Formats: sequence, C-alpha cells, structure tokens
Amino acid sequence: MNDLDYKLTLRCLFETWQSMQELCETLTETEWKTATACPGWSVQDNLSHIIGTERALGGLGGTQHKATDLQHVKNSIGEMNEHEVDSRRHLTGAQVLSEFKEIVVARKLFFDSAPESYFTAESNTPIGKAPMAVFLSIRAMDSWVHEQDIRRAINKPGDQDSLCAELSVDRLIRTLPMVIGKRAKAPEGSVSIVAITGPVQRKIVIAVKDGRATVVETSDIAPVIEIELDSNVFIELATGRATSEQLRDRIKIVGDVALGERVVGALNMMI
Repeated sequence: MNDLDYKLTLRCLFETWQSMQELCETLTETEWKTATACPGWSVQDNLSHIIGTERALGGLGGTQHKATDLQHVKNSIGEMNEHEVDSRRHLTGAQVLSEFKEIVVARKLFFDSAPESYFTAESNTPIGKAPMAVFLSIRAMDSWVHEQDIRRAINKPGDQDSLCAELSVDRLIRTLPMVIGKRAKAPEGSVSIVAITGPVQRKIVIAVKDGRATVVETSDIAPVIEIELDSNVFIELATGRATSEQLRDRIKIVGDVALGERVVGALNMMI
C-alpha cells in the first residue's frame, strides 16, 4: 500500500477507529480492565493510549499527570504514553470510550478539512523526517495493532482482513530483509521465502547478494528456507506481542530449520 496515498490511509484509519468503537461499546467493566500483551496495559489502557496520542498530534493538549510506575517503559515516547494512560486509570471504561468518541470526531473533522499540502509537508515521525501522509500510515497501523491487542485479550477476534490489516502487514514486512540478512545472517547467495497465508496474504522472496538482503520478484535459486505463517501470527511476532517459542506450533519452516528459527525469533520490529 502506497504511504503517500493519504486518502486511502485516512479510510484505513477511520474504519479502524469505527471498528474499535463498535467493539468497545460491547465491553463489560471486567473486560475493560483485562490485561493485554502490552506490558502493564489493560484493554482500557490501549484505548487511552490512542486518545492521548491523537490529542497530542491534534494540538489538543496533553495531561500534566505523571505516572509513578515506569518499570516497563523503554524510551521517552513510552514515558509520554504512560503518563497519558495512567491519567485515565481511575475512570471507567465507558468514560474512556466517551472521550475516544470525542477525539475521533475532532480528528476526522480536522483531516477532512485539511488541504493536500498538509499531507505532503514534511513532519517529524518515528522513522525520521517524512511527509505527514507517511506519519498517518504509521498512526493507522498503531491503531489497528492496538485494536488487535484488545481483541486478543478478551477473545473477540475481528477486523483481521481489513484495509488497515493489509496496511499494517505491508509496513511491517519492509524490515524482513534486515531480519533475514542482518539479524538471522542468511548466507551469501541464498534466497529465503516468507509466505503469509491469510487473512492477509503475501509472499516475500528475499535474496542475499554482495552482503545485502533485498526483496526480489522471483528467483530461480532454490530457497534455503521457506517460512509459512498466518498474518495474525506475523503481526504478533513483528510487534513483540509474543515470542516465536510461544507460537511455534503455528509456524512452518522448511529447509534450514536453524536459520528459520533465527528469522522468526528476530521478527520483533517495534521499539
């Protein structure tokens, strides 16, 4: 999916927020307080995170509250997120959902009225300087990933084959060459295949040449490994929500199993 197609990205973002809202409207207070795979975060905390980030990006002001438990925080962005999340922990899930609905309306109004120049202008993003359209693609992925965190925690799967699911998988597979070449150290001249079987389907062929791993369309060289997994497993691994050991029975490796194990063990691409 093209990062610069901001209209399609906005559609992904809005559809994901709507899906999150519809899901959260069904939750009991017990479900709101259920722990998720995000360290220290409940279902409610995941939604609070989205609220805090969108408020900050929209210039709507952030909390002055300071969280005292930062043991699972890894960086300054994580610390900022934790302050926002912790500031809402005294609220009920319904109260947090009400604020989420308000911020969604405000952000949609802003995006719908913003000129094209807003989306093409350079901005500071988690991956460095890039057009705002790229930043929005990251925001859409983040929202969808946290929706899936919520759904897994309360065992209410859904939205796994949406446009935003495709956007998220496509963003995350970009680092597969680094994983296979640099982290797993696939040998020079080798070809590796990663087959994502669905609900989002992708087949990525990666060749190592002159010490560099790159995605290629096809190859006549027999692959040294073929890794097969579904897109839900791929997302969990790529976002660090689970380890390859925890999900090993849902991963198929053909060929050099040791290399394949190194690849799936190094898929976490989130900071």
